[in-house]
Amino acid sequence: MFEKVLIANRGEIALRIHRACREMGIQTVAVHSTADADAMDVRLADESVCIGPPQSRQSYLNIPAILSAATITGAEAIHPGVGFLSENADFAQMVEEHGFVFIGPKPEHIALMGDKVEAKRAAARLGLPLLPGSEGAVGSEREAAALAEEIGYPVLIKAASGGGGRGMKIAREPGELAGQFATARAESQANFGDSTLYIEKYLLRPRHIEVQVLGDGKGHAIHLGERDCSMQRRHQKLLEESPSPALNDAERARIGERAAEATRTLGYSGAGTFEFLYEDGEFSFIEMNTRIQVEHPVTEEITGIDLVREQIRIAAGHSLGLRQEDVSFSGHAIECRINAENPWSFQPSPGKVTDYHVPGGLGVRVDSALYAGCSVPPHYDSLIAKLVVSGQTRNECLMRLRRALEEFVVEGVDTTIPLHRKLIAATDFINGDYNINWLERFVEQCDERKSA
Repeated sequence: MFEKVLIANRGEIALRIHRACREMGIQTVAVHSTADADAMDVRLADESVCIGPPQSRQSYLNIPAILSAATITGAEAIHPGVGFLSENADFAQMVEEHGFVFIGPKPEHIALMGDKVEAKRAAARLGLPLLPGSEGAVGSEREAAALAEEIGYPVLIKAASGGGGRGMKIAREPGELAGQFATARAESQANFGDSTLYIEKYLLRPRHIEVQVLGDGKGHAIHLGERDCSMQRRHQKLLEESPSPALNDAERARIGERAAEATRTLGYSGAGTFEFLYEDGEFSFIEMNTRIQVEHPVTEEITGIDLVREQIRIAAGHSLGLRQEDVSFSGHAIECRINAENPWSFQPSPGKVTDYHVPGGLGVRVDSALYAGCSVPPHYDSLIAKLVVSGQTRNECLMRLRRALEEFVVEGVDTTIPLHRKLIAATDFINGDYNINWLERFVEQCDERKSA
């Protein structure tokens, strides 16, 4: 096992990785920007290294600085966390070339799944179900128009290197195609340095279902059930739950087994997530995330399996110690992402946290690096905490979540806590009757009531 791991991230995920390492007897190195000098993960780590100014490109995306920090501290492995460099195949390759272990999948798997066109081709080879769409990149508006007529409107235009909704546009009718194609291409080039696009059928009422997998790259792989991530605004997830209210046991077993088999066939090592759209009893592959997910605690709460610990074990060369029959699912779990944002306009709200109190009690978990007096910088993602609640049933989980949200106090910055309180009281959500378009309409209705 490793003696020292460098954590190439910040905030709650850096603290989460530190805690897993500490429980395994592993020393940690925190890297940080000047804006994060007083961050909780920096305070708790065995060692810390400042790697640059607040701007991400000069700090958390600064590969030479991170590798230098690993060298001078004697770290053996680097955990990339989520975001930043976590799905950068070049970074993973450079980590290995400099004699460190990358706690994640092989660089070639990151590269394969990072290219959405190649990922769809790989999914087809692996026997995963796909949406109707282009087999490869679509090079022109004329080609896009012909394909859209073939598969039928509405269609979704997507950046091959995209993520987080950037470079993604919907054309609902022929007259919208040219403009949306041009906008998607421009966004893709601006955000990813790659203007490659592809097209697929746009579903009107889908759920977003993802399957958590673990593989050791030695022929062993398992799935740890699904998470329902349909509660989204502009393709950004706000709440996740497991198991999904939309699936029955046969459906979740079917898609879980297919994801696990694909992981084995791929020779994939570490934690990964296969993401699908689900509508009318059918699953359609959309992408694979080659890292730990923000919402991984939901899976941990219903399985009792520490996913970060498993990542570290596998990266250290251990075989997967779990068989599929060893995985049991118990109860229900829901995660609310608490962002430092206005709950209705979603405008970021950086600033100093003047008061901070987290809820507690049975089945309540808060993953956060906040503390009273800390600052939320304006330079990074606005996620500041994850409230994860579990119960024996979904109804018990909802009642516990309602109570926990009432107890949660964050003062000094705006947060999405008020939105979550309204959201979980909505009849559709209580009934589990929602899809990826539901939250947009709900927020608009809440805004109308506020202004009335």
